Amino acid sequence: MSDSLPNALELFPPTRAAALERLEDFVPRSGRKYASSRNADPGPGLRDNVSMLSPYLRHRVITEHEVVAAVLQEYAPSTAGKFIQEVFWRTYWKGWLQMRPQVWHDYLAERDEARARWEENAGRRKAWSDAEAGRTGIECFDDWVAELKATGYLHNHVRMWFASIWIFTLRLPWSLGADFFLRHLVDGDPASNTLGWRWVAGIQTPGKTYLARPGNIEKFTGGRYRPAGLATEAPAIREESPPQRQPIAPADGVPEGSRVLVLVHGDDLRAFDALPGGLKVAAVVVAREGHSDTPWPFGDKAGAFVAAAAEDAARQAESTLDAPVEVIDGLDSGVLAERAKAAGADAIVTADAPVGPVDDGLGEVSEEIAGSGLELRRVRRAWDEHAWPHATRGFFPFKKKIPALLEQAGLA
Repeated sequence: MSDSLPNALELFPPTRAAALERLEDFVPRSGRKYASSRNADPGPGLRDNVSMLSPYLRHRVITEHEVVAAVLQEYAPSTAGKFIQEVFWRTYWKGWLQMRPQVWHDYLAERDEARARWEENAGRRKAWSDAEAGRTGIECFDDWVAELKATGYLHNHVRMWFASIWIFTLRLPWSLGADFFLRHLVDGDPASNTLGWRWVAGIQTPGKTYLARPGNIEKFTGGRYRPAGLATEAPAIREESPPQRQPIAPADGVPEGSRVLVLVHGDDLRAFDALPGGLKVAAVVVAREGHSDTPWPFGDKAGAFVAAAAEDAARQAESTLDAPVEVIDGLDSGVLAERAKAAGADAIVTADAPVGPVDDGLGEVSEEIAGSGLELRRVRRAWDEHAWPHATRGFFPFKKKIPALLEQAGLA
């Protein structure tokens, strides 16, 4: 199967022009057609029922505001409601994790503990290896493994089936499945991925799990698959009380008139669009990777996408700002401080990053440049500032806020 599949950069050309072209192509299908057919997975190359924009949104090659604005130029909010909700799902997951950052760090610890446990036992190690190699004998699952490894993408409904089979049929640790996705998805997102796997496993919402059923798979794959031998029950893997939420830290202010070095990172490749007015941009630095203490991207496909998209972002910045632009390898505090000093900058300014490895890396940079006379100032997009605080409970209470959030964004 993988021989006939495009690679990740063929499926997702890593440029803003490609993202905007894909958005323009999808907008006419973003209304009732999307609402009625979005759960279907006809297979690779046949997915005009979904947007295929997720890698571009994940890394903010284009922004949520841009995507929703384009859709609302074509349709009323009621007609395009399902698609708009899907855009807000990613925002919701980020806001939920922003108020509970320990969940991300607990996931990393659980992943590392599971790796050690399953590597030390030959039987467990083989079961895990067979799943990652697509040697389970479950045709649909093995095909999805091949597709994920080749393209860096799976349909959202497939991701749910995949996670359910991994956890309840193959009886593998959910944290290793979440890690497998992060190492192969181009759009792998700490919030959406971690919390989605937790939901399937019954950790995220107590008493709620997701069971992959042969009839459902047959229906939504157009009869391509009807797997036998799947688990018939999906008991939650453990009982866990929802974590205590904490206030979202306020974004940093930047004094008007400041002379700044702008840092662009892979969580927001349009960071130079998020700047407050009145700043003097002395120079721009675009980082292809994360901090050495919190390595990111996790896999080669996301790494190749972000590296190429960073080069494209640098070209975009050059055409937007009257300042020198440079691409660097990662969030290296020494390089950033040197470039800021050379440019005569008062501060380094960047777009805020949600909870995850880039956020952790920016925290490392802040600590490392402390005392140098420089500060790293993180500015937050209005989209996140308005929406994140509403992710206090489940998605359905959050969904009720969407009309007001669209109005705040000037889209209603």
